[in-house]
Amino acid sequence: MKLLIFGPTGGSGAQLLTQALDAGHDVTAVARDPDRIPAAGHGRLTLIGGDVLEPRTWQAAVGGHEAVLSCLGSRDRKHPTTVYSQGTTNIIDAMSQAGVRRLMCLSSAGLEIPSETPLPQKLVTRFLIQRLYRHGYTDMAAMERAVAASDVDWTIIRPPMLTDGPLTGRYRAAVGRHLANPRRISRADLAHYMLSHLEDRGTWQKTVEVSS
Repeated sequence: MKLLIFGPTGGSGAQLLTQALDAGHDVTAVARDPDRIPAAGHGRLTLIGGDVLEPRTWQAAVGGHEAVLSCLGSRDRKHPTTVYSQGTTNIIDAMSQAGVRRLMCLSSAGLEIPSETPLPQKLVTRFLIQRLYRHGYTDMAAMERAVAASDVDWTIIRPPMLTDGPLTGRYRAAVGRHLANPRRISRADLAHYMLSHLEDRGTWQKTVEVSS
């Protein structure tokens, strides 16, 4: 497939980019600093220096792709951000103009605490994780609302804690519902799930939770 990836310099995005190229896909990667992309120079990789918050730097390249995958992230936990909500809205607008339908984007399982979550895990999530990542989670929630209101063929993926573990191909997924006892998943397995479910219509217009 012809894939367009945002956020290829982060941990999950780098795994996604590497696996996509290894699988034989043609990839266009958008990053503010293309020199940080580990696969630079690959024959099936096109690099674009651009900022997701400044669509003019990349929107002309959206047309012709079969799917867009977003691994956007913010390293700043101290201040509010709009990189998830406004960045993804910019992506959706550009996709609509270019006639590209398929969108897959990352969010976080920490946004919600299912009622069946064990009490100790509830307390850790509510009083530690949600407070620590409050700015990012606020913007992720806004992103999810914007994506769900769009008319593209979207999938929102909510992983729990991410690790740098190896690719195993062994993980669980819950489509349109909460996953029982989510703990952690490697960035490699997360990328594997994304690529292997690009054409899975059962995940379209759905939020998916994944975990090892």
